[in-house]
Amino acid sequence: MSPQPSAQPSPHHSDQPPPHASSRPSPGAGSDGVPEAVPDEAPGAPAEDFPEEPARKAGTGGRDRYFDALRAVALIRVVSYHTFGWAWAGLVFPSMGVMFALAGTLMARSLERPALQVVRGRMRRLLPPFWFWGLFVVVAMMIHGWMPGWQIVFWIVPVGDPPGDDWGVQAWEILWYLRTYLWFVLLSPLLLKVFRRAPVPVLLLSLVPVVVLQYGPRPPDDRLGSALTDLATYLFCWLVGFAHREGVLQRLKPAAVVLGSLAALAYGAWYALAHQAEYGTYDLDEIPLAQTFWSAGFVTLLMYFKAYYDVDFARLARFRRLDRVVTIFNGRAVTIYLWHEIALILAVPLIDQFWKVPAFEKWLPLESQWFMFAVGWLLIWTAIPLFGWVEDVAARKRPRLLP
Repeated sequence: MSPQPSAQPSPHHSDQPPPHASSRPSPGAGSDGVPEAVPDEAPGAPAEDFPEEPARKAGTGGRDRYFDALRAVALIRVVSYHTFGWAWAGLVFPSMGVMFALAGTLMARSLERPALQVVRGRMRRLLPPFWFWGLFVVVAMMIHGWMPGWQIVFWIVPVGDPPGDDWGVQAWEILWYLRTYLWFVLLSPLLLKVFRRAPVPVLLLSLVPVVVLQYGPRPPDDRLGSALTDLATYLFCWLVGFAHREGVLQRLKPAAVVLGSLAALAYGAWYALAHQAEYGTYDLDEIPLAQTFWSAGFVTLLMYFKAYYDVDFARLARFRRLDRVVTIFNGRAVTIYLWHEIALILAVPLIDQFWKVPAFEKWLPLESQWFMFAVGWLLIWTAIPLFGWVEDVAARKRPRLLP
């Protein structure tokens, strides 16, 4: 789907942006990846996490704008990273770790109901938007000569990385997140039972798998290895979401949480910066161990701040336009996540057409990546009413142009 073929991503790839190519003198753009849902509820009932609707504040029935705002910022950071390819973006805001933590919190809340019902409901709400989006991507790749094998089953249920060709890599490589999220959903009933037996030890031990993968036997260079690496990388973030929902964070001493989080942040940053020669970058998305510890420290502070001070960002409602944008971001999170790369891909040939108009060539900053960023967001906002209704259908609600 890219104007020029991109290189095949590494199986342990998390969030690395492929290049956007353009035939014009513009630099093009460098090229990141958010879900959760409610169990099977009656049509029209509120959704809970990333692929669905805004989170609800426990005991109030209103939206929890703290979680909503974090999710919106995470999505903006994802699109920015995929546009500009900033290596430092993950250090400023580790969006994927934040999204997994939010999803873990909401999953723990949902598991107060029967586990099978919860898992089935989340899969029901995630898969239809994925299938709808995937139909466009798969057909486009087949038109351009791609011949799928039996691995096409992963386009039905993405428990493994769905296959694709180099031409469409910019579109389908973001599916690592959906695959990892789906596995966390499937494992959550067991994970929550284990977590409740010894919350703090289990939370700390969740950092061990990524260390083992780093210093022990390396995982296989295939779908299994990629899945294991991503699960190990974000396991702590998912469980710290459990810790928030279960009230574990509120019982911890502030000094212990702050010092532990700062230590994790320091180790993650040190490892990334000290191993630039090995990885060729300090981008956390290319360094699982650094990503794990930096995200662990970052999201622990965010979740502890929420738990200890009961922050809800309720004052956001005073800013109606901003509040409305946050609502749309949360109600169409899956749509934004799935379609944002295609929007950035299409922005390139669209901007190429602008060069044919002398006035545009003279007055518009066609060579700027910021201009491509703006065009990309215009296309994303076009995709929201065009395709976002699939999320409503998956949630068994009346389809709407905007949430």
